[in-house]
Amino acid sequence: MTDRRAITAADRRRAMTFILCMGLVSLFADMTYEGAHGTIGPLMTGLGASVTAVAIVAGFGEMIAAGLRFFSGRLADRTHAYWTLAITGYVLNLLSIPLLAFVTTWQQAAVLIIIERTGKAVRGPARDLLLSEATGKVGHGFGFGVHTVMDQTGACAGPLLMAIIAARTGNLAIGFAWLAIPAALALLSILLARAVRPVRVEPPPAMVIPKMPAVFRPYVAAAGLLAFGFVDFPVLAAHFETRKTFAPATIPLLYSAAMAMTGLTAFIFGKLFDKYGISMMSLGILISLLALPLGFFGGVTGGILAVLCWATGLGVQDACLRAGIAQVVSMNKRGTAFGTFSGVFGVAWFAGSALMGVLYGVSVFALVALGVAAQLIAAGMFFGLRRQLAAAAAAS
Repeated sequence: MTDRRAITAADRRRAMTFILCMGLVSLFADMTYEGAHGTIGPLMTGLGASVTAVAIVAGFGEMIAAGLRFFSGRLADRTHAYWTLAITGYVLNLLSIPLLAFVTTWQQAAVLIIIERTGKAVRGPARDLLLSEATGKVGHGFGFGVHTVMDQTGACAGPLLMAIIAARTGNLAIGFAWLAIPAALALLSILLARAVRPVRVEPPPAMVIPKMPAVFRPYVAAAGLLAFGFVDFPVLAAHFETRKTFAPATIPLLYSAAMAMTGLTAFIFGKLFDKYGISMMSLGILISLLALPLGFFGGVTGGILAVLCWATGLGVQDACLRAGIAQVVSMNKRGTAFGTFSGVFGVAWFAGSALMGVLYGVSVFALVALGVAAQLIAAGMFFGLRRQLAAAAAAS
């Protein structure tokens, strides 16, 4: 754990400069991916995919994005090739998303979505490790919260751009082609971030074999249960499209509003995390689980509230989950920790999303009950771990 008393004002300024540069990377990358993500459901259903197929593809993409981090995190710790891994991941983003402009079947779209998620898996642990060293100088919750604000600014702008293009042209494919611009800017921004990096992540001495704290496993288990019960937005969007709850051009606008809410809540809950700890995660879950009944049973008003609750939950996850790991895991095992956490989170997300997709065709009530129950148990687990996490953070 970083000794905050030994950190100078200059250290904090350098750390914040780096966090802001990495935030710029994520701003453009999320403008690219989230611009696509907000319309994946309507794109695939328009090409003939069922809601179940959308749910399975979305869940599998998230499983790839998170599951492969189990290996890329270990690779980052072993090779210390943090920037190579990060840049490679953003290159895959640059190549895959604009190609969605040219797909003619939903299966082709699914392949490109999975390629983009693979890029996220490659870059994720290395990026989070580099960020975590800088956030240690300004407060992990605050630092990750600031990063998420910028991340979600792009995530808000991307769907908004897609909504404008869809409204003007009636053709989503043109919008995917325009997303090549922020994808290229993300790649340029990471080169800038590398140039201003204030710290160097040094490999540990060869004889040191650090261990994960005991609280890490139950923490990851709670996160996995949360992921299992957290509905994926393409499933909600496909439901809105199928039931004609919202016009197709409105759905990207809803997603854009969701990304703005995610950034706001990430900043707020990041600050609260630094003060109150992981109990803030439990509070966020109690809000996010409301997205299920509101989204599937609430009509137009319920759908709007569902999107906002869903976004709040996502913001709390972005600010608190990574910060919790950074607090208790030493730098020389942090890549592995982020990778393991993301691997479990991704597999659980896929399992939950796929099951929800199947249940959608059988019983929407069962889908909602499953998600609410899983999230309630996760909230209880996080709340029960608050003392263990505080003790582990103090000892690290």
